[in-house]
Amino acid sequence: MSDFLVPALGMATFVTVVGGAWAMRSVLSPNKAAASRIAATTQGSGLKRKLNLFDEAPKTLPRFQISSMAAPSSELGRNKIRDKLIQAGFRSTTNLERYFSLRAACALVPPLMSVAFVSTMKLEAILVIFLGTAALGYYLPALVLNARLRSRQAAIMRPFPDALDLLVCCVEAGLGIDAALRRVAEEMAYAAPLLSSELQLVSHEIAAGVPRADALRGLDRRTGLSEMGALVSVLIQSDRFGTSVAKALRIHAELVRAKRMLVAEEHAAQISPKLTVVMILFILPTLMVVLVGPALINIGRNLWPTLSGGGS
Repeated sequence: MSDFLVPALGMATFVTVVGGAWAMRSVLSPNKAAASRIAATTQGSGLKRKLNLFDEAPKTLPRFQISSMAAPSSELGRNKIRDKLIQAGFRSTTNLERYFSLRAACALVPPLMSVAFVSTMKLEAILVIFLGTAALGYYLPALVLNARLRSRQAAIMRPFPDALDLLVCCVEAGLGIDAALRRVAEEMAYAAPLLSSELQLVSHEIAAGVPRADALRGLDRRTGLSEMGALVSVLIQSDRFGTSVAKALRIHAELVRAKRMLVAEEHAAQISPKLTVVMILFILPTLMVVLVGPALINIGRNLWPTLSGGGS
């Protein structure tokens, strides 16, 4: 009976907490679902509400929800995670709540799934397994989010120098910044769909009446790339002080290409140490076996009978 006491108590606690949370949520906010359907039908307040991705998410999470179990206590921490979600491509108005709900569920479900395997173990082993699986499930969504963020940023950064060259050509041909951004987005749609979608969103924001500086700052926040932030600063300063946009863009494009070359050289310089480690761990032991193995076999064949005969 004592073997099943701890798993049964954990299951009962989990069911009680989740059921109570959902019950309190239903009691305290009975019109939430209806309000969400109305907002989805009317599309909020128009195009501006759709485009302000960093302003339309709630500042604080609703109370008595499972997502609050995994949410940071500070507003700064929630804002940082929300920026990460947007930069990784998760741009729903409820992305923050869904992410925290997923982290809480991943922290609770693995310990419950391990109940059937730990029922015959000691209490100390059960606690270790429960805490280990809960920690693994809690941090797994964060690892996946960081991997998705790095992959998306790499996909945006890869064609970025080519897009800058095309932007310079468009500006030098006589197009304005808005028209040049729109043209670059159209031309890069097949070669770089992620970068093209970000530039198209900037064009849509400017067409909807958002100030150009704010639309460009939104581009910087949505990508999280230092190179994109430098481009935004160049465009805003050129527009503010009336300097030559084409010249500033050309200089910035050269700097971006030089930085990409330095990164490539850094990666190339890391190949030799990595190969050295691989050779020491895998190739050198195999080589020693091939070179020294036959000699050891011959020594064993010739010396062993002699030693055996001498000992007899």
